[in-house]
Amino acid sequence: MEHLETTEKVHDEQLLHRRVDLLLRTGKLLVESLADTNRVMRNMKRAAAFLGIPDEKLHINISFTMLMVNVSDGDYSFTKFQRIETHGVNMTAISQVSKLSWRAIEEDYTLDKYEEELEKIRTRKRNYTPWQVAIGAGFACGGFCIQFGCDWVAFLYASLAAIIGMRVRANCNESGLNHYMGIAIAAFVSTMLAWASTFLPASWTDTPWHPLLACALFIVPGVPLINFVDDMLDNFIQVGIVRAVNTLLMVSAMAFGIVFAVKLCSIENFFPTISMVPHHTYLEYAVAAAISAMGFSMIFNIPRRLLWVVAIGGIIAVCTRNFVNLGPSTDNIGLDMGIIIGSFTGSVLVSIIAIKAVHWFHCPNHVLTIPSVIPMIPGVLMYRMLFGIINMNVSSPEQVSMLMKAIQSGITSGMVIFCISLGVAIPNIFGRKYIAKEKNKRLNDALAERKARGKFVEW
Repeated sequence: MEHLETTEKVHDEQLLHRRVDLLLRTGKLLVESLADTNRVMRNMKRAAAFLGIPDEKLHINISFTMLMVNVSDGDYSFTKFQRIETHGVNMTAISQVSKLSWRAIEEDYTLDKYEEELEKIRTRKRNYTPWQVAIGAGFACGGFCIQFGCDWVAFLYASLAAIIGMRVRANCNESGLNHYMGIAIAAFVSTMLAWASTFLPASWTDTPWHPLLACALFIVPGVPLINFVDDMLDNFIQVGIVRAVNTLLMVSAMAFGIVFAVKLCSIENFFPTISMVPHHTYLEYAVAAAISAMGFSMIFNIPRRLLWVVAIGGIIAVCTRNFVNLGPSTDNIGLDMGIIIGSFTGSVLVSIIAIKAVHWFHCPNHVLTIPSVIPMIPGVLMYRMLFGIINMNVSSPEQVSMLMKAIQSGITSGMVIFCISLGVAIPNIFGRKYIAKEKNKRLNDALAERKARGKFVEW
């Protein structure tokens, strides 16, 4: 009898170990795919409910590089850690893990079946080939270039430089080179190629310098930046701070690559030769926004079926931003309220629409919102600040004035980026409270049905 009890205890412990292991693997896949921390927590708790681990006995700690799960009932306690190896945006994986956690409960998956489906998600090939991603990223940067005021020939210059830069970055990552070094090299190569395009016949384009403003923007860490704001607002302070530092390092590596190219080629400050007054039609801006949104969607690996949805989201975000931003002062139609308010309004509108749209397209909110708002990144202001710092010289009042304009551009670009992130995060956070009630009811009903069928065994 004692031997039988010991055997049963060992079996129960082994089963608990497996359940916790599956839970950690679920969380690891989400963190590595750059899901925000609130989503990781929600999905892990839902997976734990399927695995029969009661919420009152479960303790989860999430960091950027480590997961910890503890299961304790007062008499028995088991803790296991899981290291996070890599980080890369994979919105298809985020969406599929969410669906799997629901499907496992509602369709009475066995542990073997759940593990099999989880492994399929982990090993699934990305939706786009490396060259498709590079071309998408290149045209996304070309779309940025149009929004900054270039013509369509310069659009091609910027796209080509970005395509090659994106492939260089991918090759650096595949070779095992330091992540930030790969970013710096990619930014350097893209900037060099964009600079080389200025030597092509002047008759081909009226905006030869604009490709320098957009060629490296495929590196912009939009997802980490928005996740940082999300985590801070959701009170995941430690993870949010780490995401912020990671974002800062990525931007710094990008800036280093650009500055090195600028210094090596002795590129002068070309902003005085560039008109900062928007002169394209709203239709051209809409096309450029759609191209940029779809291009970044390919980098983020969103499902192919959603590309057109994100394109519409990009059009809504950019056209709303332009309408609020532009006005009579620039001989445009609009409210003339400035780029900061315009960017915030565009991102809020897209985020509000996405709260409802996620039910239509059955995908997480960020799959729709983040690629849609990326085209609003203020690249011109960021580059103006960068060139102002590079050419810093306070020997004359004119130079001091230029430096002050560079600082002002830097502050404005920072405010715009923060407002874009905030605009995406706030409606999602407030909407989540109402959505959570519905999801909790659905989860409780599903668990009750599973218990009634005798398929649910609690630890």
